[in-house]
Amino acid sequence: MKVALIMGSMSDLSKVEPAIELLKSKGVEVKARCLSAHRAAKQLTEFIEEINEDGTEVVITAAGMAAALPGVVAAQTVLPVIGVPLSGSVLDGQDALYSIVQMPPGIPVATVAINGSKNAAWLAMEIIAVKHPEMRDILVAERKAMQEAALKANEEMMEKY
Repeated sequence: MKVALIMGSMSDLSKVEPAIELLKSKGVEVKARCLSAHRAAKQLTEFIEEINEDGTEVVITAAGMAAALPGVVAAQTVLPVIGVPLSGSVLDGQDALYSIVQMPPGIPVATVAINGSKNAAWLAMEIIAVKHPEMRDILVAERKAMQEAALKANEEMMEKY
């Protein structure tokens, strides 16, 4: 089980580290790179060529502002691409969100919330679970734990009030 995670700038690292940590904690191999679609186009293309052949199953891309990275990646692979719009400009991530969700027909990028790298990781694992039953089991167990935590919080609220 392998996911590639590409961010456009090292300033994005703190926003994508939660996704890397979550994926690794569930046994997913992560190939993380910092490759700008604008400043390292050749190296980005070389990395995409690599992941197209090495068993990578999903690509998570994180970018702010013009957020060209997810679209550039999606244009060069048929692997599922998940875009994470990042805040960082005066538009607080809305520019990146609009850029990522407005892909042309035939070159889709699944998009999560602004700064939503953890949900990108969860979505990547759901995609992986289609092929890997062990990941499906992990996700089912996680959902059950989430439900139990929510019900426990409800009981605490009812006891208090």
